[in-house]
Amino acid sequence: MSLFTHVLACLLGMGSWVSINGLWVELPLLVPQIPEGWYLPSYLSVLIQMANVGPLFVTLMHRFQPGKLNETAVIYFIIGLGTAASLLLALFWKETTVVAGAPRSVALLVLTFFLSTVDCTSSVTFLPFMMRLKPQYLTTYYIGEGLSGLLPALVALVQGVGVMDCVNVTAAAWAPNRTAAAATTELEARYQPANFSPEVFFYFLSAMMLVCLAAFLLLNHHPAVARERRNGHYTNGVKATPGRGGKSQASERGAVRTDPFRVVNAEPRSGFGTGAYSTREVLYIFGILAWVNALTNVVVPSVQSYSCLPYGNKAYHLSATMAAVANPLACFIAVFIPIRSLLSMGVLTCLGTGVAAYIVSMAALSPCPLLVHDTSGVVLIVSAWIVFVLTLSYVKVIIGVILRDEGHSALVWCGAVVQLGSLLGAVTMFPLVSVYSLFSSGDPCNSKCP
Repeated sequence: MSLFTHVLACLLGMGSWVSINGLWVELPLLVPQIPEGWYLPSYLSVLIQMANVGPLFVTLMHRFQPGKLNETAVIYFIIGLGTAASLLLALFWKETTVVAGAPRSVALLVLTFFLSTVDCTSSVTFLPFMMRLKPQYLTTYYIGEGLSGLLPALVALVQGVGVMDCVNVTAAAWAPNRTAAAATTELEARYQPANFSPEVFFYFLSAMMLVCLAAFLLLNHHPAVARERRNGHYTNGVKATPGRGGKSQASERGAVRTDPFRVVNAEPRSGFGTGAYSTREVLYIFGILAWVNALTNVVVPSVQSYSCLPYGNKAYHLSATMAAVANPLACFIAVFIPIRSLLSMGVLTCLGTGVAAYIVSMAALSPCPLLVHDTSGVVLIVSAWIVFVLTLSYVKVIIGVILRDEGHSALVWCGAVVQLGSLLGAVTMFPLVSVYSLFSSGDPCNSKCP
């Protein structure tokens, strides 16, 4: 394996979701300076789901006009658009326009829509592009995709995003039967000034997109990468050997897997891909993929602050950072332990779902979740976030590796189902969080729990 190609695959993966991940971690600095305030996260959720028009277009083109869409040109376009939108965001994110008599951050919302379109479309273009390289590079791509969340989080930590202090504030309070106001002292949450501005952070995102563009150029044109392209059909991580009549055993439609390193011939079990999986198994795989992405991309992250902030600001930042580390770590583990068992996949999904249920339960109990005044409560919630991200990120990588063996079309559908799961999660959580207000954050400085 070429280390150079591994690095390029990782850098390509890093550009997949770095813009939107970066925008989310920057919210504590943006919200106080724009008219939308803390309604901005809800608007962002809606814009991201509207941006699924991009992957929908690509998927329909692959379905009804196969071979007509130039995949490489689409990737160049979306990376270029992401770079330009990130740069314009640094220049115009604070600009407002009067709409219906009230100031609105039109520039910020429009540019966010473009960034969302770029990142959503990457799910159905970057993955199929990786079919051109040997199978081992797909896991490296997933490591890069995990780093697209970790790097912005680390830069935001250096920036000092969300660092808050409880400050004593003296206020005048009028009491009954008194002619003068009595002074009262209460704690008030105040964010510390950032070490550098949001503009600098958005320039960093632009630079990351430029790095992604450079990596994609090299993946297409560098001679060292050309040697790593497929010159045969790969199945289950190993190159197939020629069979009778000059045909590759793995390329025959009836090839199925009995273990990760052995291919034998049999009748195709379905019309999907190589026919290695039955229709029921294919639906099972895609069902898990949609469920896992609904949980990891929308459902649980939408209640992260409710689940962690009652335990303290340090617990919140620790859980966010360690969860961001757990994602690429899961992809790295998958390099050495590539479990392809559908049963194991189901067990890991159930484990991750159970942990997700605990996190959402603590969010529902906010501002007074279990063990809120105990160190064990902090340990439990941080550990829950690590286990949740670690297990379900591993499941996503393994599903990607399985579908990669089923061909280019399978990876296109993989990206489409990823976005479908995220859409269903957003449709479920948006009304619960933003309309019905089922979750309460409380006051981090004044909340009192029994």
